[in-house]
Amino acid sequence: MAASTHTVSNQAPPLVGYDVFSADRALSEAVERHVAPGLLGEVREELSVLGRAAGSAQVREWGEQADANPPVLRTHDRCGRRIDEVDFHPAWHRLLGKGVGAGLTSAWGRPAGHVRRAAAFLVWTQAEAGNCCPLSMTHAAVPALRSDPELARTWEPLLTSTVYDRELRPAPLKAGALFGMAMTEKQGGSDVRANTTAARPLAEDGAYELTGHKWFCSAPMSDGFLVLAQAPGGLTCFLAPRVLADGARNAFLLQRLKDKLGNRSNASAEVEFDGTWARRVGEEGRGVRTVIDMVAATRLDCVLGSAGLMRQAVAQAVHHCTYREAFGGPLADKPLMRNVLADLAVESEAATVLALRLAAAYDDGGEQERALLRIAVPAAKYWVTKRCAPVVIEAAECLGGNGYVEESGMPRLVRESPLNSIWEGAGNVQALDVLRALRRQPQAFDAYLVEVGRARGADHRLDAAIKHVLTELADLEGLEARARRLVERLALVLQGALLVQYAPPETADAFCASRLGGDGGSTLGTLPHTLDLASLVDRARPVA
Repeated sequence: MAASTHTVSNQAPPLVGYDVFSADRALSEAVERHVAPGLLGEVREELSVLGRAAGSAQVREWGEQADANPPVLRTHDRCGRRIDEVDFHPAWHRLLGKGVGAGLTSAWGRPAGHVRRAAAFLVWTQAEAGNCCPLSMTHAAVPALRSDPELARTWEPLLTSTVYDRELRPAPLKAGALFGMAMTEKQGGSDVRANTTAARPLAEDGAYELTGHKWFCSAPMSDGFLVLAQAPGGLTCFLAPRVLADGARNAFLLQRLKDKLGNRSNASAEVEFDGTWARRVGEEGRGVRTVIDMVAATRLDCVLGSAGLMRQAVAQAVHHCTYREAFGGPLADKPLMRNVLADLAVESEAATVLALRLAAAYDDGGEQERALLRIAVPAAKYWVTKRCAPVVIEAAECLGGNGYVEESGMPRLVRESPLNSIWEGAGNVQALDVLRALRRQPQAFDAYLVEVGRARGADHRLDAAIKHVLTELADLEGLEARARRLVERLALVLQGALLVQYAPPETADAFCASRLGGDGGSTLGTLPHTLDLASLVDRARPVA
């Protein structure tokens, strides 16, 4: 037997076997803040069960398997008949089943439904992000379907079910259903009014025949799809089921699957409609209005997804640096590394606190909260999703060469990190949407000022930043060209106001100094050295 050449030492143990929810102080405190005391015990237990699953070795293995074995398109069966199906690795179905069973498509009718689902979505993203796509679209389809009470009666119980029924069958024969979206086309992208897919009315009331294509259709094995197409009265929303009432397959021709940078466990397809049966949702010519609440819900999920990716990356970085020693002590105790970890932790907590506040606004449902959501959702979507990639990449760097190796899990997070800033409207779309809200709905900015005003006087840097926003808005010259800078500032001020009110003083101080007060650099790890950085790192440390 050959002699051993070395002993493995000074390697951090894998971060598994822990409760992803309970180990996240920022998240657990946000849930406590936004859930009524009488319901809090139930919600905590529900989220802790999911957190333990997300942090288990078994679920982590499923995530690795689903990512390493992407879906496969099967357009025809062995006899040459068109089937248009996508095969997924068994791990995908296990993950999706867990997500559905945990209520990730059921928020609209439960007490504190949006906060408990938002926290769960943030937790489950850390297990495997790809399966969260159909969970998000299914959740978001509910408000669009409610514009047609008959459709809602049929489909809403299936979309909010906690049963994952993967078989393609007519809706009345299913115990649960998933929904996808087919909105964008080759020539238009986010400009959906440029869509050319045509909808021809049929004799049956509300029924149409679709002809055209969609350039991006994620989760193509879903049971139904919300589609935008040009009807005689203009751009209109439709529901296209995969299986018709008589059990026959609808014309839903999958051309190919996208070869994506990340999100590889999830299928995104190009699809052709050729005599595809669809049911109108809402009025003709009101397609954008019909789907607007659905779009807002998916945008909030982009914020939650990015917050989840950031949290997992930061947890991995802090965990590694806690156990890894260099130059005479743990990496986490080295002043410069401590600064990096603390800065990462501040960014992660700011994203989490903002995301959960927006979910709580959905639960409240009042006029003031709805107005706040109109401006805060696109602002958060713009900013939080853009912060995800630099945070995840910096966190991977904390692991050194280990973080560049697939087995660490960090490369998967890196590949996933830009996705949410692109999907559901990229940065310019979000920034212009905020400008649209400012111009057309002044009550939205009033609600924003009320929200940030709750923290006024608590930190001079925050007060100055609020005044700066007002100054920016007073100058309308070149506003569109300045939109990104303005929306970034709106998001930062809102995060700062929330942290000043709810986070530990050292977290709020670090955020206001570096993000609002100008006492920070262009890269992470440039916080003022006089801050209580050790407390920030301790707060972010996941306790297995």
